[in-house]
Amino acid sequence: MTEKNINILLVEDHEFTRLGLAMKLENTPHYNLIAQATDGQEGVIMAQKYNPDVILMDIGLPKMDGITATKKIKEELKLDCAVLMFTSRDNREDIFAAFKAGADGYIMKGSSSENLINAIDAVSTHAAWIDSQIARIVLSNIQNEDNIQTGETKSQKEANKKYGLTKKELEVLSLIVDGLSNQEISEKLVVSISTTKAHVHNILQKLYLSDRTKAAIVALKEGLV
Repeated sequence: MTEKNINILLVEDHEFTRLGLAMKLENTPHYNLIAQATDGQEGVIMAQKYNPDVILMDIGLPKMDGITATKKIKEELKLDCAVLMFTSRDNREDIFAAFKAGADGYIMKGSSSENLINAIDAVSTHAAWIDSQIARIVLSNIQNEDNIQTGETKSQKEANKKYGLTKKELEVLSLIVDGLSNQEISEKLVVSISTTKAHVHNILQKLYLSDRTKAAIVALKEGLV
């Protein structure tokens, strides 16, 4: 089955980052990099002109920041495109502001190519996508607030009772939460890629989930890692 081509608009002001991303996107078979913008205002104009499937949007942009640009694209222009925030900012305020503005996903600069492709593919189907690093930050904050209120924390053993993950699966799950790709997990644990994929498959089955990002969120929320 042929993958549907995804038309992408890249909005990034840092020249070297933009050029590197452009090259990466252009070398991915089912991606069409249809336009590039270097500031938020230009990003909004390009979005209206080309109506891409996915906008890869930095936050710290000149003239208009990425969060404001996203809000204009989603609320004022009402374009049916996905916005994936691609940024080095990992503070809770920016994360929540981005999603409130209408962002469909949030990924950190420095993420692996595999993670970036997974994120773009996910948001292109109108699925939400959160970098596991971001999920850790947000949910750790939530857990800390809950712990202050209840004065309790779950042990990993207690939390795992209803899921029955093995010791090795918990180890793999912890690495998923840390944002490692299957290849990186294989290298870290010194196992084959097929073994890692089998562990990931078993983890998703036991957690009754369909993807790694949801697994990372559940792991943090349930105290599995």
